Amino acid sequence: MLAREHIDTLGALLGAGGLLTAEADMAGYERGARYDSGRAAFVARPASTEAVSAVVAYCARHAIALVPQSGNTGLVAGSTPDATGTQGVLSLDRLRSTFELDFDNRSLRVDAGFRLSEINARLEPHGLFFPIDLGADPMAGGMVASNTGGARFLRFGDVRRNTLGMKVVLGDDAGTVVDFGAGLRKDNTGVDWKQHFIGTAGAFGVVTECIFNLERLPQQVATAYLVPRSPEHVTVLLNAMEVRLGTYLSAFEGMSGAAITRTLAHVEALRNPFPGGAVPDFVILAEVSRSWLPRAAEQQLDAVLEEVLADIWSLPEEPLGDAFVGPVHEMWALRHALSEGVKSSGYVVGLDLSFRRGELMRFRQHMSDLLALEFPAVAICDFGHVGDGGVHFNLVVPKLADGTNDMATAEALRERVISVAVEEHGASFSAEHGLGRRNQRFYDRYTTEKLKSMAAQLKQAVAPAPIGTARLG
Repeated sequence: MLAREHIDTLGALLGAGGLLTAEADMAGYERGARYDSGRAAFVARPASTEAVSAVVAYCARHAIALVPQSGNTGLVAGSTPDATGTQGVLSLDRLRSTFELDFDNRSLRVDAGFRLSEINARLEPHGLFFPIDLGADPMAGGMVASNTGGARFLRFGDVRRNTLGMKVVLGDDAGTVVDFGAGLRKDNTGVDWKQHFIGTAGAFGVVTECIFNLERLPQQVATAYLVPRSPEHVTVLLNAMEVRLGTYLSAFEGMSGAAITRTLAHVEALRNPFPGGAVPDFVILAEVSRSWLPRAAEQQLDAVLEEVLADIWSLPEEPLGDAFVGPVHEMWALRHALSEGVKSSGYVVGLDLSFRRGELMRFRQHMSDLLALEFPAVAICDFGHVGDGGVHFNLVVPKLADGTNDMATAEALRERVISVAVEEHGASFSAEHGLGRRNQRFYDRYTTEKLKSMAAQLKQAVAPAPIGTARLG
């Protein structure tokens, strides 16, 4: 237990409602989005950058470990406390004062506690959006800390590409506040310091304010389901569509038949879109979009997509087995429901992997053959961002006879798949989920000692306090 004097001091720093210590009040901050949970010494809820600075400084001076938490939608135990009860959670959910749109610069200065859905709802009347498309609804600070990507990475890139600046509280005994950038897209006057705080899970400090690049809201969108003739034809399809559509192509998402089947069974509101109800083994959701309103003499986007698919159908490689253009919202509804649908069918070992684009489907076939021999009861229910080489390689593990989760098999699977992905296929073990306790051992294993040493030196320089769940040094 944390000494009473620390609780009293933190409470005084934060004011009414700023510090939670009761078990019932802290419960929601101690549990993650999937399986991970711990026990917090307290939950600090500062409402300003200055208050974040005061809390970080006090905890640093007294060696109190802090776990920054934004929307708490992560899947690798990166934002929840461990089981010791000695770590405090630093929640950003009350950082909601700043929301400043610079229309001419096409940028947004926003506090870390705003959720993605609210950001885009507020931007919609201005014809703009923050182009990160996710099934979850994270907060701005968490998106930066994990450098998330999403379904439209192919067109718009990840959070790193769309972050123009930020305000950060360093993990030192002064709670030093630093402001990186003024919303400039070009600034080569020295080290681009903001990059050290993107994707590093709060290890160097707490992001309290972000400056995001915005894009024009698409005014025309068309979608299609593509059924490749074989796994080998997926990359052929992708290349063929990029050649014919250029920057119109905004998404190229892969969905396994196993994931689709479980989702259709779980979400009653979804309609089975496949002829005769027969779900293919693998489906691509392709999206094309334009940012301007339709013009009188311009070919409709649905027609453009249909024409391109007809052209691809006639290629000598015959990459398409089937294809049909359909309602945008209906097609995306199935894609966005996959995570919940897979989760409903059993214990999920969720692996977030990234490959060179041409390697992804080879890995998928390799693992399908290997797991059928070594873990025949496990179902592969993968889906993900084929257009950028990413895949959420989800494995559903049956329960034991007594109804409990088979954690031994789950951990063996995690080890086996990641070792094959990284060592044999040149993958990243974390494409966009970031670092957390669940990925720590893989970081330790696959990061060179030189890089760990460099990270440790940077950590000591900017954030010597115990902050965040990731150990980079």
